[in-house]
Amino acid sequence: MSKTYRIGIIGCGGIANGKHMPSLAKLANVEMVAFCDIIREKAEKAAAQFGSADAKVYEDYKELLADETIDIIHVCTPNDSHAVISIAGLESGKHVMCEKPMAKTAADARRMVEAAKKSDKKLTIGYQNRYRSDSQYLKAMCNDGELGEIYFAKAHAIRRRAVPTWGVFLDEEKQGGGPLIDIGTHALDLTLWMMDNYKPKVVLGSAFRKLAEKENAANAWGPWDPKEYKVEDSAFGMITMENGATIMLESSWAINMLQTGEAKCTLCGTEGGADMWNGLTINGEKRSRLFDNQIKLDAGGVDFYDGEAEDASDIEARLWIEAIEKDIDPVVTPEQACVVSEILEAIYESSNTGKAIYFGE
Repeated sequence: MSKTYRIGIIGCGGIANGKHMPSLAKLANVEMVAFCDIIREKAEKAAAQFGSADAKVYEDYKELLADETIDIIHVCTPNDSHAVISIAGLESGKHVMCEKPMAKTAADARRMVEAAKKSDKKLTIGYQNRYRSDSQYLKAMCNDGELGEIYFAKAHAIRRRAVPTWGVFLDEEKQGGGPLIDIGTHALDLTLWMMDNYKPKVVLGSAFRKLAEKENAANAWGPWDPKEYKVEDSAFGMITMENGATIMLESSWAINMLQTGEAKCTLCGTEGGADMWNGLTINGEKRSRLFDNQIKLDAGGVDFYDGEAEDASDIEARLWIEAIEKDIDPVVTPEQACVVSEILEAIYESSNTGKAIYFGE
C-alpha cells in the first residue's frame, strides 16, 4: 500500500493559494494536515478549503514543525524567512519545498544546501517554469546536443508596467530586491538549466529606480505608492561562466519597452539556436540554407476530448512528491537554486559598487 504524505503549509498567502495548495489537492497520495500564517484567518481559510478533516491551524511555524507526523512542508512566506523556516524544517526531519527565490541572500541559500545535506531530507525550490511544455521540449533538445555548445544566451523577465502593489513585494527588507529577485530569478533558473552550466566566473550588473518615483503611474494593478516603493524597477546583468559562455539577464516591473515576457530565454549554440518569444522557435542551418521553425507543442483539439493538459504547477507538485516517494533527486536541486541566488546577489552588489564581481576570490 502506498504511503499518504502529510503536508504542512507555512504561509497561506497568494502563492500558496494560487499554486501550491490547488496543485497538491489534485494528488491522491497527499493530504494537507497543517496550515500556518501570522494572520490566523488566512490559515483558517486555507484549512477549510484544502485541509484534511482534522487539519490544524497555527500562527507560529515552530509549533507546526513540532508535529512529528508531518512529512513535508511547503514554505510560502516572504523571502527573508525562507532560509530560517526551511532549515528548521529540515532539522525537524521534514522534506522541504521552498518557494522561489531560494533565499534573500546567497549566504542563506548556502546554509540551506548544507542543512539539506546534513538532514538527509529533500529540499527543492519552486521554479515551476521548468515544467512548461516549451521548456521541457527545449531542454530535451539541449540534452540531445541539437543546439551544440550553447555559448551565448539571454534570460528575459520584462514587464512594461506590472508592479505588484500588494503584500511585501515593494519592501526591500522583506524581499531583498524587486523584479530581479522576483521574476528575474525564474528567467535565470530556466537559462542556466537549459545550458546545464552552473559555474559563474564574473558578473557585471546594473539596477535602476527610474520610474519608481512616478505619481499615479499606469500599472496593471493600479498606481503604486512611491513612498512604499523601496526596490529597483529594473535590473540587468551580464554573467560570464568559467567556460566563457555568457548570459545577458534582463528584468523589470516597469520599463518603456514593448517586447515583454517572463521566464523566457534565448539560446545560441554552435549547431542552432532557440527563443521563446512567440512560442518556441528553433533556428539553424541545413543543407547550406538557413531555417527557422516554430514548434507546435499541442496536438490540436479533438471533438471527443473534454479534459485539460496538466499545467506546470501540477507537474511540479507531482514530480516533487514522486522524488520523495522514489528517493531520487528533485528536478530542481538545492545546489542549482543556490547558484541562481549567488548570481542575483552579485548583480545587486555590482550595481551598488560599480565593480565586476568575481566568483571564487
